[in-house]
Amino acid sequence: MTRGSTRVTATAFSALFSVVGLALYGLPLYYDFMVREFGWSRTVVTSGNALSKLVVGPLFGFAAGWIVDRFGPRRLMMAGIVMAGGALVGLGAISSLWMFYAFYLLNALGYVCGGPLPNQVLLSNWFDRTRGRAMGIAYLGIGIGGAMVPWLAHWLTDLFGWRISLQLLGVLVVVVALPLVYLVQERPPREAAPRPEAVPVPAPSLAGVLRSPAFYLLAFGSMCSIAAVGGTNQHLKLFLSLDRGYSQGDAARIISLVLTFSIAGRLIMGWLADRTSRKHVMLLVYLLVAGAIPILLAASSARAMYIFAAVFGLGLGGEYMIIPLVAAELFGVERLGRIMGIVLTADGVAEATAPMLVGYLRDVGSSYNAGFITLIGTALVGALAIAFLPIRSSA
Repeated sequence: MTRGSTRVTATAFSALFSVVGLALYGLPLYYDFMVREFGWSRTVVTSGNALSKLVVGPLFGFAAGWIVDRFGPRRLMMAGIVMAGGALVGLGAISSLWMFYAFYLLNALGYVCGGPLPNQVLLSNWFDRTRGRAMGIAYLGIGIGGAMVPWLAHWLTDLFGWRISLQLLGVLVVVVALPLVYLVQERPPREAAPRPEAVPVPAPSLAGVLRSPAFYLLAFGSMCSIAAVGGTNQHLKLFLSLDRGYSQGDAARIISLVLTFSIAGRLIMGWLADRTSRKHVMLLVYLLVAGAIPILLAASSARAMYIFAAVFGLGLGGEYMIIPLVAAELFGVERLGRIMGIVLTADGVAEATAPMLVGYLRDVGSSYNAGFITLIGTALVGALAIAFLPIRSSA
């Protein structure tokens, strides 16, 4: 890597570490405190994520992609980081349901503006043949942030209570990510631009992409798998703490282990994506997600829970990273911002509705069985859709 590309990778790493690793994965760690303090149901505490993404995704997802393609990702990322951190500070001060929803809307907007979408475009602008490796390294930020945040939240909550703990987490999001994004160069100098592929392929127009069956297979498959991941992640702390009776420390240990294994998953999937068909890597990721949830549902011992953490973590590691790699391989990078704006908007709808559905099924039933079985079926349907994608080797 050149000095410039190293700086870009570090910038994407810090942004994903903060906006996704700390903010996105950190918030569900506080759901059980909200259930206890406010008497809210599981449906209610997961509805903030659902309603905010259902509003923000359709309204701002494509617009964010257009802004990135037209003006570059840097300014959008800066705004997103501030919004994500500010949302956590606000959520730490809530006293009513409307405040909960208002700050969750801000959190979702911060995710759209500062999360995977602009970072994927930033990295794609700088890297070509080693794009998978660069994505894998940058996306380690999510794994490392996600692995740290259960322990960080547990430690801060023990010291200051859950409210100040959540607010300090928001401050950390801004302090870690904003300086590097402020200084980043959005595109490489002309002489250092990524070399074109050996056999250039004209990029289809956006209208051509939207007429392609491959686009809809990719969007639908990613929606299904993201739904399974989101439905599991949003309920993992609730399931362990309230249903299985795990202590705060034991629950933090398992959740942290999931995200620790996701670090290996990102490295492995990024390495594979540069050496074999990205479609097959995507299919492997989705099957790992589908195979992990039955282990969680049936786990009756610490060993079984650790096996779940390993399998789910490996799948989680490649989940968000592989989508833009496959999209760039199929449709090129010229319109990647707008393409991913559409795909991530659809994914956001799935990620929003699945946890709320699982929460509802748990509230009206006596266990998580129905909800988790629904997630397993959804993940398998997503894998089937990806199996029908055309193969284009990136080797």
